[in-house]
Amino acid sequence: MDLTAIDEYALAHTTEDSPIIKELISASEDDLEYTDMLSGRLVGRLLAILIKVSGAKRVLEVGTFTGYSALTMAEALPGNGQLFTCEYNERYESIARHFFNKSNAGSKIKLVMGKALETIPKLEGSFDFVFLDADKINYPDYYEMILPRLESGGLMVVDNVFWDGDVIHKKGEKAKAIDKLNNMIADDKSVEQVMLTVRDGVTVARRVD
Repeated sequence: MDLTAIDEYALAHTTEDSPIIKELISASEDDLEYTDMLSGRLVGRLLAILIKVSGAKRVLEVGTFTGYSALTMAEALPGNGQLFTCEYNERYESIARHFFNKSNAGSKIKLVMGKALETIPKLEGSFDFVFLDADKINYPDYYEMILPRLESGGLMVVDNVFWDGDVIHKKGEKAKAIDKLNNMIADDKSVEQVMLTVRDGVTVARRVD
């Protein structure tokens, strides 16, 4: 099976991004040398649909990059929804803020700058939806920090759980950290989960306790 052809087929049969998000993608590609950290339309539409069907209103995102996934999720949130997105890189911040300010959904977004392991504890309250797509070395630490603040029935979505297949042989420190998290989730009786073969692997975990 030609996986590239399958990916193209999947994209051709997936809802398009909004005009403002397409503009964000183009600006990211123009301003940055690498844009492979963009979640992509397959993951973006998955996030949007999960938010809509779950009824999520309070979202935490770890890893903003230029704001693609944050804006995609904000568009899916109800009018009284709120999304906190954590970023460290100021270069990415400037692009993200520009499009958050430009979008009608941007008022739902609070961009939190700084090291996420330091800023997340300062955020008040719990969350009913979490998207984890930040520095891979700290994936296990993020999970342990955030899970207690995920509402019962809430969803945590983790991106890049395959790390280009390197998790199979634990090739490199990032792959080892992601594999550790994958095993933590699999062994955690407080969640039920499914690992999807979407792009670079996406795990959807639901807190059940």
